[in-house]
Amino acid sequence: MNSYSYRNDPIFLRNQYETHGKNEFPYIRKQEMDLNRIKLIALSDTRPNDRKENCQKIVHGFLDDYRIHVYYNNPDKHRNKLSQYRALISPDYSDWREMNTWREIESVAHSRWVGKHWQEAWKMPVIPSVTWSSPASFEFCFDGIERGCWVAISTVGSKLSSKAFLRGYEAMLDHIEPAGIICLGKPYPEMRGNIIYVPYQYPKHSPINQLDLPFEEYESVCFASL
Repeated sequence: MNSYSYRNDPIFLRNQYETHGKNEFPYIRKQEMDLNRIKLIALSDTRPNDRKENCQKIVHGFLDDYRIHVYYNNPDKHRNKLSQYRALISPDYSDWREMNTWREIESVAHSRWVGKHWQEAWKMPVIPSVTWSSPASFEFCFDGIERGCWVAISTVGSKLSSKAFLRGYEAMLDHIEPAGIICLGKPYPEMRGNIIYVPYQYPKHSPINQLDLPFEEYESVCFASL
């Protein structure tokens, strides 16, 4: 590819979709979808020609970043495989308070771009994932999502910083006014809204499946720095 072609490559520019907010994140639009009897499957557990019962599940990307980078870097590689499922939740790229602001913004941008690409180019039902860190992140982390969307969040890893998590949750409700919230992991009693609780299950690849540890104990050990 020569310099001119590269300069005009849509995958380099990432400017082909409608944007929203100060940072011009791709704008994920709300869609009508039936979210009764929800079951989730991790991106890392999807496979070509999956069983019919699995194809009725919604695919989520609440995974380590190294497992979801491919969906931004090579966005159509898994199109045929993922298109067989009921709906897709946009990948949840990390947004941690230890990051500089530009890295947090980058993570949100990647999540919105992949979600919008699935929605626009693949014509798939897409539920945007939402994550946040410190109150400073509230200025951008809810952008790129149409008000009234269904959204997906995870409480996994938030146990030792529940007050900070709940501040962000309330800010998310104010900014997005979601029609409903798919919550991977047990919701806190203080959480308001139309919440669908989906218990967390370790992906099949996870080494935690080999350990004899209750999830609460594992969470306290592994997410203590969050």
